[in-house]
Parts: sequence; structure tokens; C-alpha cells
Amino acid sequence: MTSHLFSTSTNGETHPLTYRLREDRGYVDLTEFQQKDGYEALRTTLRDLSPDDLIENMKTANLRGRGGGGFSAGVKWSLTARGDDHPRGYIVCNADEMEPGTFKDRMLMEEIPHLLIEGMILAGYANNARMGYIFLRGEYVLAAERIEQALSEAREAGILGPKVCDSDFDFDIFLHTGAGRYICGEETALINSLEGRRANPRSKPPFPGQSGAWGKPTVVNNVETLCNVPAIALHGGEWYQNLSGGRSDDGGTKIFGVSGRVKRPGLVELPMGVTGAELLDMAGGMRDGLELKTWLPGGGSTGFLLPEHLELPLEFDAIGKAGSRLGTGLMTVVAPNQSVVSLTRNLEEFFARESCGWCTPCRDGLPWSVKLLRAIERGEGEEGDIDMLVSLAHDIGPGKTFCAHAPGAAMPLETAIEHFRHEFEAGIRHQKREAHAEPIPVGSV
Repeated sequence: MTSHLFSTSTNGETHPLTYRLREDRGYVDLTEFQQKDGYEALRTTLRDLSPDDLIENMKTANLRGRGGGGFSAGVKWSLTARGDDHPRGYIVCNADEMEPGTFKDRMLMEEIPHLLIEGMILAGYANNARMGYIFLRGEYVLAAERIEQALSEAREAGILGPKVCDSDFDFDIFLHTGAGRYICGEETALINSLEGRRANPRSKPPFPGQSGAWGKPTVVNNVETLCNVPAIALHGGEWYQNLSGGRSDDGGTKIFGVSGRVKRPGLVELPMGVTGAELLDMAGGMRDGLELKTWLPGGGSTGFLLPEHLELPLEFDAIGKAGSRLGTGLMTVVAPNQSVVSLTRNLEEFFARESCGWCTPCRDGLPWSVKLLRAIERGEGEEGDIDMLVSLAHDIGPGKTFCAHAPGAAMPLETAIEHFRHEFEAGIRHQKREAHAEPIPVGSV
């Protein structure tokens, strides 16, 4: 079952990611993709642009990573070791979409995988790579079938393999399905898993751009990030930057989404800088009889925001200043009859389970937080438990662990206590108990 798209457009000038999607939400094959200018950016680039020209276009576009990190893709490419004195490396697509509440990449891979393939070939051309890998979440069975079909079509048409589109550039792509671990969303853990090793993060430096997969220069980009590359290559960086209409310094459009107790959960492509209120309105608003209590702006590893934050532009810097992160840009809404304690416990259980166990604060701190949250949820919390949770969140925060897994888990915990401490206090023994809010069952996030 694919994700509902609650707004569509056939205008490639305003909706470069989604305008080719079919009305029946089916697979866009090679013939249909090329009828809608598919692979035109690749042919034009190979004919008219140098790799450095494409990288400059990417930097001008200010395309920030759509996997959640928000780092400039153009800057990342410019830091990759290239040239005759460096070995040819790899382009790795991070398609291990396991962020709670996130389902945008799945839509792109199931419905229009040729767009991803074109973006990866262009990335390979810019970064002196001759091979690409799509590291796909193993549960995305339909996406795997569609990607393999698209790869076969592209090879048969001479778009992949030796002499791409009759040029002097060789590039091929292979699909690799993962075994289902959230930590593989961290780029160096992904590389270790791709190599057949345990999925632990690597020490940096060296960064993958200098020494990544099998010791070669490697660029790791998210699915949506790579799907933006063809439009930038075809129309230029300034065009892409201007798609936001001056609402944000972050370039382009993004696939935003809403899940939770709204009337029409789903996805939509909108300019960067659209507000949370506009996005919620496009989803039809909250279900009848419900108001918004709180929301996560971009997946389970982002911080809780309040209804008054809905007027903020959905961009990396503005959401960061409000104490959260834009993350993947898929909003999860919470209603008043839902317990923030239960929701937070559910998230922390997920993060504790998905820890690779490589460093002590993450390996031991996350299960400890889950133990405390379970006690509070049952009304059996002890005096000092809330302060201990705050301390644990601080101890696993940025700079305290080997990678960003634990800091991501700390953000919803910290902000939940900051905004809804009274709900946590109600779970402490000897405290005046408030009426129980409806719990959120495990696995519902």
C-alpha cells in the first residue's frame, strides 16, 4: 500500500519531485518517465557540463540533506576526493528509511525509481564514481521489486553500464537490502553493513568522502536528496534556490507529510519555508472533536513542539532555534487524549532496541530511561526519577556519544519533560494523580 498524496501537480517547474507521478499511483516505467523529460538532465549534463560545473550548481541550489541531517549536498560533494590522483569511488543511496513517522522515500522508490537512478548517475559523474549502491530497508519489498525493474530497464536502454547514454562515462547501480536496523541510517554504520561487517559507526575522520566503502571515496546521500539532483542539473542552482519563493534560505521544495489523528494523513511536495499550520491545514486539520496538543516536526528523533510553533517556517534553522529539528519533515501530531509519557516511552523503547551498543552512554543510558518511563507510566515512579531522566538525556546528548543515535533519542525525551512535566509528575508515587490520558500502544508511532 502506498502513501496518500493529498496534493498533486503536473507542473515540473514547481513540483520537480512529484509531477511525474501517475494518478493511479502506479509504477512510472522508463517509457513514461522519458516522455516526461526523464534522463534529459543526465544527457544534457554529460554533453554540456563538467563535474565541477554540476557541483557548483548543487552548492548554489543549497540543497540540504533530506534524510534529516540537513547538511549541504553541494558542499558534501565538493569535499569528496576526486581527480586522477584518487581512486574512483562509490555513490551510496541511504534508503534505510526507519525513522518513526517517516514514509516519503518509500513513495519515491515504489512509484518513480527512475528519478532516483538518474540522480545517482549524476552524483557519480560529479564525484568520480563508477558504481552505486542502493542500501534499502529490507521490509520495503515492493520498492525492491520496482527498483530492480527500473535498473533492468535502464541497463537495456544503455542508460546504465558502459558508456552511459553513448558518452565516455561508465556507471552501474546495484541494490542491497539491509537486515533491518535503524543504526544503518548513520552513514558509516551503513557502509560497514554494506561491506558485510557489523553495523557500528566508524570514527571520523577519515570521512567517507576520503575513505568510505572498501577504503574508496564514498558519497552517501538520502533518497529524496538524490531525487532532487536531476532538476538542479537541468534548470540550474539559482532556479532551484528560487523555488522557495523567498520564504527560506534553504533551497527548493521538499516532500512534507503528516501522520497521526488528522483527517487526511499523507504526503505533499511544498516549498521550503511553508509553515506547520499550512501543512496541517492541507491534511484537513485534526479529526473532528480533537485539538492539537503537541507535534513532532520530522520523525521520532526530533523534539516536541507546541501549537504556537505552528506558525514557524518548516526549515532547518527556524525549527532548530525553537528547540527541535526539521528532521525528515514529516509531522506527527498528538491529540489531548494521548499521553505524552506513553508516547515518549514508546519512542525510547525503539531507540534503546536499535542501539548498536558500541558506546556506553547509548547502550546503558537508553534502557535506563525506558525503565524509568515504564515506572512513571504505571504510576510507580519514585521521587527523583524525572530529574534522573533529565540527567540521562543530557549525558547522551550531542558530543557525548560515538554517533548521533543517542542524541536523537534524547531530544524527544528532553522536550517532552520540558513541555509536559506535569504528566510525568502525575506518575510519581504520592503525587496528586490526574485523570489518566489514553496510552499509546507500543508500535503505534
